[in-house]
Formats: sequence, structure tokens, C-alpha cells
Amino acid sequence: MKPVVALVGRPNVGKSTLFNRLTQTRDAIVADFAGLTRDRHYGNGRLGKHEFIVIDTGGFEPDAGSGIYKEMAKQTRQAVAEADVVIFVVDAREGLSAQDHDIANELRRLGKPCVLAANKAEGMHDGTKLVDFYELGFGDVHGVSAAHGQGMRDLVELALAPLNLPDPNDETDEDDVNKPIKLAVAGRPNVGKSTLINTWLGEERLVAFDMPGTTRDAISVPFERNGQRFELIDTAGLRRKGKVFEAIEKFSVVKTLQAIESANVVLLLLDATQGVTDQDAHIAGYILESGRAVVIAINKWDAVDSYQREQIQRQIETRLPFLKFASLHFISAIKRQGLGPVWQAIAQAHKSATRKMSTPVLTRLLLEAVQFQSPKRAGMFRPKLRYAHQGGMNPPVIIIHGNSLEHVTEAYKRFLEGRFRKEFDLVGTPLRIQFKSSQNPFADKDD
Repeated sequence: MKPVVALVGRPNVGKSTLFNRLTQTRDAIVADFAGLTRDRHYGNGRLGKHEFIVIDTGGFEPDAGSGIYKEMAKQTRQAVAEADVVIFVVDAREGLSAQDHDIANELRRLGKPCVLAANKAEGMHDGTKLVDFYELGFGDVHGVSAAHGQGMRDLVELALAPLNLPDPNDETDEDDVNKPIKLAVAGRPNVGKSTLINTWLGEERLVAFDMPGTTRDAISVPFERNGQRFELIDTAGLRRKGKVFEAIEKFSVVKTLQAIESANVVLLLLDATQGVTDQDAHIAGYILESGRAVVIAINKWDAVDSYQREQIQRQIETRLPFLKFASLHFISAIKRQGLGPVWQAIAQAHKSATRKMSTPVLTRLLLEAVQFQSPKRAGMFRPKLRYAHQGGMNPPVIIIHGNSLEHVTEAYKRFLEGRFRKEFDLVGTPLRIQFKSSQNPFADKDD
């Protein structure tokens, strides 16, 4: 699973700027979940081939007695608890403060690996202004500038070094037919994840056990249904108590994000009695961004009337339009209703995500689509689409080659996606289309 890096420091030292730099975005809010303060955000970072989750926290005041600062301190401690490593951010311009000492003492008490980053250090070539920070007792002080991007790579390498991350090149291919389907159940607290998991493990009489090798409190549960092997990646706080699995509705953002990243298929569980919330939309957006196959299930369908049913279906159309490719199911986990079709949809989504598409068939479909409807002309030029081939799986990636493809509109891209989806019966998986234009040898020559 992806390692987790938490950014901690007093207010206005540049944590959010560093967060945006590491996630390579401007707003970088991947998941802003209910119940969390506005200053605790999660995003994806990347160093070379290694990816990691970054947590941006609010200004940390360990001794805050009440109000918003106490809540922010609580959220920061939770972020540190979820993290594998902490980057302690201080302000190189303002120098060492008493609050920095308080934070240092708190981080030592919490006992997580820590790297000290002195932000806003641009132009400080001699490093004399950084000497005072050695008092904090975290070893070397690493001068960086989040605003200018200086020292970012070295900082992240130092932070990730103690984690001994595996080489991504050593990972085996996901299309091995003998491997189980990795399934994550994601959703807000109290939507019924625990009830659904217990129904699967109990009613279906599945053999389940803790799988070794998982990180911290993430639990993987292997089981088999109708000859198909699955591996359930839990996000509901599943625990083993003796020989009985006890599902505890404990929500962890990091745990959910890691489960989504590790899965082949994600079952997005919604609550019919609550409708589609912002939190649901954030989770759905992260699933899409991660490229995972997805099945949507609306739980507690038996607890709502016809008017509420109509309203939630409208909400799905308006709030989750980017998941139109996903199949939608109405279930009752507690009454064990509608679960059979969900399993069929999960298998279909996985099959679609790992579908192999031959170059001749893709190219034929592309040329037929162009013949049926040509892309719009852009100025003097019309994009020319010549051939296509598959560039990856889980999610499927189709690479189209030609000339002037930078002028292909989003509408035409959706038109092509529809043709490809129909031909290969791609249901429940994102489909990514990439364009590669040939270089015009005469583009830089004068007339």
C-alpha cells in the first residue's frame, strides 16, 4: 500500500504550499471529508516510480485548550498516527520559536520517524540561519523552498528512505488469471459496510482469516464464491476476536484511500436514507482518479419510499455523472436483498478492466468512427487519426496516433470512447484515451 507522509508545523510556515508542490496541483484537495477541519487534506504525491499519500494539517498548537485550535491539534495528532513518516516544517525566515519546541516535544512523544524541513530557505546559501533548528533534536536540517521547488526531491527521498519501499518494477502483472480479485468496499461511516461484510462472511459461510503482510491495521480477507477467488480489502475496521470477525464502524481516510489504491474493483456503498453527499462525491472522485473499476450499490433501499428512491437516482445522475460507466444496484445488506447481481457486476467490472484489445480491432474501430464522423477542423488543419493500440490495463488505456491530435475536442473523445466501450463491452471501468501526434518535419521551416 502507499506510504503516508504527514506535514506538521505551526501556522504559516508553508505547509500548504509544500503540500501543493508535492501533489503537483494548485488546490490539491483530493478528499475533504465531513468531520475533519478545513485544514486537514489528503493528496497523491510521487517521486520517480514511488507514489505516496500526503496529509496537510492545520497549524499545530499542542497545548491548545479549547475551540478550533484544540480541534486542529486533535486532527494533527490523528494525521501523525495515520502517517508512516512526518515532515516537520519550520520557517527559515522567522527562525526558531518556542512553539517549534512544543511541537518537537509532542512529535517525540508520538514516536513517528521525522524529517526536519526549514521552508522559505531560498537564497540562504551558507545555511547559518538554519543552525538554531538543530536544537530541536531531529538531526540534520534540510533547507527547502516549497514556493520555488528547491530541495523537494532530496526532502522526499530522505523521508521515504527509512520505509524500505519495494521496487515497483518487481511487482508482478495484475492480469495473472490465477490471482484473486482484490475488492475494496468504500463509503462514508454508517452506510452499512460492516453489515454487508458480515453478511458476506457469515451468510455465505466463507472461510476467512487475517492475511499476513498487510500494513498496520489494514485487513485483507480471502474468500471464494462460486469458484471465483476474492480478496476483500477492508475499510470498515474489520477485527478478529477469537474465531469471530467483529466489524467495527471505524472510519479512516488514509485507510480508505490505501484500500482503493490496492484494489482491482471498488464497491462504492451509498446510503439511500441520506442521499448522495459531498463526501460520497469525494470518494467517487478518488476512485476515478485512481483508475479503479467500480460498482455502485445503494444500501438500505428497503428503508425509503418511492419519492426518496426517485430523488436519490436523480442525485446520482447530477452529482456522480463521471461514473456513468458504473453499474448501479439497489440492495439491503441487513435483509440480504439484491446481493447476487452485485457479485456479477464486480466480476464483470474486473473483466472489463483487464480486457485485452488487439491493435487491428482498435484501428478498425477508429477508422470506422472517423468515417462515420470526422473530428472538427481546427483552423487550416483537421486532426488525422491513423491507428490505435492498447497502452495498459486496469484501467484500460488506448493510445491513438496521428497528426494534429492536440485539436481533438473532448466531445469527439467521448464519441470515440463510446464506440470502444460498445465493441469491447467495457462496463464498470474507466477508459483512458491518449493521443500521440507525429512530429511534422516541416513545422519549423520557413515558407
